[in-house]
Amino acid sequence: MTPLEIIATVLGVAGVWLMIRRSLWAFPVGIVQVVIFGWVCFGAQLYSETVLQGLFLGALVHGWWHWTHPDRGQSERPIGRLADAARVTWGVGTIALWLAWGTAMDRWTDAAVPYADAFVFAVSAASQWLQARKLIENWPGWVAANTTAIVVFATRGLYLFAGLYLVFWGMAWWGWRAWARAMAEGRRAA
Repeated sequence: MTPLEIIATVLGVAGVWLMIRRSLWAFPVGIVQVVIFGWVCFGAQLYSETVLQGLFLGALVHGWWHWTHPDRGQSERPIGRLADAARVTWGVGTIALWLAWGTAMDRWTDAAVPYADAFVFAVSAASQWLQARKLIENWPGWVAANTTAIVVFATRGLYLFAGLYLVFWGMAWWGWRAWARAMAEGRRAA
């Protein structure tokens, strides 16, 4: 366990907690966290996770802008939901990304667990984009990605990160419920 792994873990929990609360502070905290996390993953030959942190960085910057620019007449962007057809499209696209990325990692890199890491990559990328757009479907995606990430990190000996993703797994359930309640009640950010 390195100091960077500890810092990334603490910032990760703080960032997700802030996201559950729909706080804009989730974005700067998340940006610092993904930079540190990506560095550690690169050193552990988890290349999909490393690239994923770069995607997270872009999505966090986009989300920060998107959340601070609600539609005219709104003080805050409301939580939304995908239409049924869009959910199917997102699902198929995520599966296609998983298989294509896993195949690329398997064939062209020395990735430790290419398909499992690619699953985390694909589902997390989709979930992060949905979260940046403030769509509730991001949370079940995080449950699935975090479940797999626990195993991926444990198999690479990154036990603190595995523990972090266990915490993230619980927080994803909590976030899903909190956002669903807020959506039903029409509440704004805390």
